[in-house]
Amino acid sequence: MNTKTHPFPAPTVPPLPVLGFDAAGIVCGIKKSGAPDLALIASRLPCKAAAVFTQNAFPAAPVLYDRALLGLNPDAVYGVLINSGCANACTAVQGNANAKRMAEAAEMALGSSDNTIFVMSTGVIGVQLPIEKIETGAPQVAAQLSPSGWEAAARAIMTTDVFPKWASRQTAVDGVTVTVTGISKGAGMIHPNMATMLGVLATDVHISQPLLQQALTETISHSFNRISIDGDTSTNDTVLLLANGAAGNAEISDASNPAYAAFVTALEDASAELAKLIVQNGEGVTKFVTVQVQGAASDADAHRAANSIATSPLVKTAFFGSDANWGRILCAVGYSGATVQPERAELYIAAGEPQAAHPQLQLVSAGTPTNYAEKDAAAIFAQRDVTVRVVLGLGRGSATVWTCDLSHDYVTINGDYRT
Repeated sequence: MNTKTHPFPAPTVPPLPVLGFDAAGIVCGIKKSGAPDLALIASRLPCKAAAVFTQNAFPAAPVLYDRALLGLNPDAVYGVLINSGCANACTAVQGNANAKRMAEAAEMALGSSDNTIFVMSTGVIGVQLPIEKIETGAPQVAAQLSPSGWEAAARAIMTTDVFPKWASRQTAVDGVTVTVTGISKGAGMIHPNMATMLGVLATDVHISQPLLQQALTETISHSFNRISIDGDTSTNDTVLLLANGAAGNAEISDASNPAYAAFVTALEDASAELAKLIVQNGEGVTKFVTVQVQGAASDADAHRAANSIATSPLVKTAFFGSDANWGRILCAVGYSGATVQPERAELYIAAGEPQAAHPQLQLVSAGTPTNYAEKDAAAIFAQRDVTVRVVLGLGRGSATVWTCDLSHDYVTINGDYRT
């Protein structure tokens, strides 16, 4: 699927620069297509770092390197070097050595000390990283660093993505404006549990490292861990958050400080936008589906049910075919592990995202179908944006998951990915 036929638009508002941060993206020759494939995001000041990593039992070499670096030096890092076109996953000892060489190449290019640069890789699994190309490219991408280089960096980390993804938010903290800007990549092998993709967020807020990690962990649970395209959790998934304090606010060191809540809101808003863009940019996607489960026995139960709907191949193919086969939705809730009393369940659908989801069409009441018109339900399922709302009637638990349909193009893209 190319950009001319893709139903969802790329971001149109440019990413906001972040005080003290620069970004760049270049071609270094990893991709056979000759597309950009090396990105660098760097701070002119030492940064606090926070990160969340994949839970796949085959973590890629960059994940192993970054986990160790976060434990060793979370208070004085300078950035991240990212390549696309090769995942450096399942590459054993040589892959680990190449991840270290990649970081060292960026440290030399920036003139920073050892153990100050994170690395990320994305692309084909099981192929050794062409490290010489990255070592040659590192000083070249460093030379291109610019406060306005975020879009170029976002393009350089794409694989099967149709368009680059970025998001920015600003908020007031202690009377000063702080900025959050992030980029992400991901179109397939997307599923929550951290998991999902690569993402880098940078901010100029002054905050302690433990609270920065807390803020990211809270944010992940409301954004990147609420999306699913195909149910696959990648070997490389990483979200990195860097904060350099350049905004000049008083350091946020207490979670009860209103400044912390303001920062988290901005971070969550930017992250949720990036997460939605990943789903809208998914491989073969034609529909964007918001799944809401309400009235569950707990929030955890609501998430189980919503995630089960979002990952069901039968539900996803029904959306692709604009077939209002609501039985598949309740079936997915039934095997999710969430507590259910069928006689209390209600099901609604609506065109558009939740804030625009009016009117809603009720398909099920008290566990049985209502007297709705099939043509009305089919018309909603045919929309580009659809909201599904399940009300279980058991408590106050709620959750939202963003997902998509499953099309012929998804199979085509993944059937010849390596060729």
